[in-house]
Amino acid sequence: QVQLVESGGGLVQAGGSLRLSCAASGNIFAINAINIMGWYRQAPGKQRELVATVTSGDNTNYSDAVKGRFTISRDNGKNTVYLQMNSLKPEDTAVYYCKVDLKSYYSPNNYWGQGTQVTVSS
Repeated sequence: QVQLVESGGGLVQAGGSLRLSCAASGNIFAINAINIMGWYRQAPGKQRELVATVTSGDNTNYSDAVKGRFTISRDNGKNTVYLQMNSLKPEDTAVYYCKVDLKSYYSPNNYWGQGTQVTVSS
């Protein structure tokens, strides 16, 4: 129904920057029902955790760990969500996943991307 393709991961030194992108495609009714777009991450041996989300009204939410360093944004015309990551730290190393939540009337109600690896060296 909705396919999510992430890009932009890679290896960067501490203090560097990366920009992740996640493009949504698929059923036009599902695409039009996208409400919240977000990024999550999972480090080895740890649970997946919220990084940042942005609503259709451009309200944003960040985890305390990334607040002030990461910026989430979305381009509704391109059905794409971005994550600008600055001042990266080794503890930011993880697989980053894109997730979209659709409006409540639509089922299935959420979709995940396949993940993109971000590695920050010290």
